[in-house]
Amino acid sequence: MEQNPLKMLRLRTVAVAAALLLLLSSPAPTSQLSLGATFGVWINGAAPPPPPPGSASLGPSSTQIQGGGQEYTALQALKAAIFEDPRGALSSWQGPNVCAYRGVYCSAPPAGAAAAGAVVAGIDLNHASLKGTLPAALSLLSHLTFLHLNSNRLAGAVPDTLGDLQYLTELDLSNNLFSGPFPAATLLIPSLVYLDLRFNGFSGELPNEVFAKNLDALFLNNNQFDGQIPETLWSSPATVITLANNRLTGPVPTAYGYGGRVRELLFLNNKLTGCVPEALGFLPYIEVLDLSNNLLSGHLPSTLSCLSGIEVLNIAHNQFTGELPELVCDLRRITNLSVSFNFFSGISEDCDRLAGRSVFDFAGNCVPGRGMQRPQPECDDAPGDVGLSCLRIPGSRPVACAEAAVSIGIGVTFGGGLPFGMSGGGAGVTVTVP
Repeated sequence: MEQNPLKMLRLRTVAVAAALLLLLSSPAPTSQLSLGATFGVWINGAAPPPPPPGSASLGPSSTQIQGGGQEYTALQALKAAIFEDPRGALSSWQGPNVCAYRGVYCSAPPAGAAAAGAVVAGIDLNHASLKGTLPAALSLLSHLTFLHLNSNRLAGAVPDTLGDLQYLTELDLSNNLFSGPFPAATLLIPSLVYLDLRFNGFSGELPNEVFAKNLDALFLNNNQFDGQIPETLWSSPATVITLANNRLTGPVPTAYGYGGRVRELLFLNNKLTGCVPEALGFLPYIEVLDLSNNLLSGHLPSTLSCLSGIEVLNIAHNQFTGELPELVCDLRRITNLSVSFNFFSGISEDCDRLAGRSVFDFAGNCVPGRGMQRPQPECDDAPGDVGLSCLRIPGSRPVACAEAAVSIGIGVTFGGGLPFGMSGGGAGVTVTVP
């Protein structure tokens, strides 16, 4: 029996998506995820800083913390909260010299800290398969700068006392069994720059404050977060933001006047609706943008042609219609452009050239005379625009991708490109539809 080629392509796409989920499951603090030409996403943010200088060498031979101090109390409380340790990761956690404990890193105290001698500066128990909970007594590790606990079987809630860790810069709780609402304690940690909560069971709405934190990397993918993405998303200074594989709904927030540093932004596999905001084309440093596997619709804005540094743009498996803007296929650094399984009715010669280099995937659309497209009855039932916000005036000339600064209503000034029709204050720049 002859096989339906479009059906086979759908199955292949599902298989590739499954491979992506496996790759995303790597909970290492820094990871690079890449797939073939038909589907590509990677997480390539700045690596978290290494343990504090000298901490790796300050072991039991060079530094000791003697006696029954609060750090000993905290570590023994953590050990007591673990009821399965199949790899013996905590077998050395005996006696008063906590610097001899496996996975514990000691260092000189942070500048300005009221401590004499060495302190516990970090804990790294990644991939230990520990089963248990986190005790409130962890807050007694008052000089802790990193806490790496990924790939264990830790469950329950994140203790509120973590908010007392004033020197903590890295918190990695990924790939565990934590549950409950977003851990509010993490918002109170003043020095935090790296937050990884992916692959847990956290649920509920994302708090506005999480995007106001001075983070460099924010990993929230593969949880059960729901509700709309806060408008404060665009106030985040993070270079990597992953919201993939949750239950988020509503529109993509409009990035008016955004001038942040985000380079990799993953929205895939949620339930987002509405159109792509025109201002999304003015993200100044974006390299990876993945909106795939949502319910987005309407026409793509020509402003996407302003994403001069983008390498991966994935809008596959949505409900986009109309003709794919020619300018999108002119992006200079693009290495993977996937618009497959939408309802596009036409593509340009420039897009054809990308397809010839296996950079462009447009299967499963409604382009007449092309192979691997939807059956005509599906195209006849293509969804329409979702409202006035998605109406586009097609432009044949490049969009003026101006750089300026704009003060928005909340009194915060951002640098970066301007959305359509907004003036750049002192810069005197206006971006309009050509």
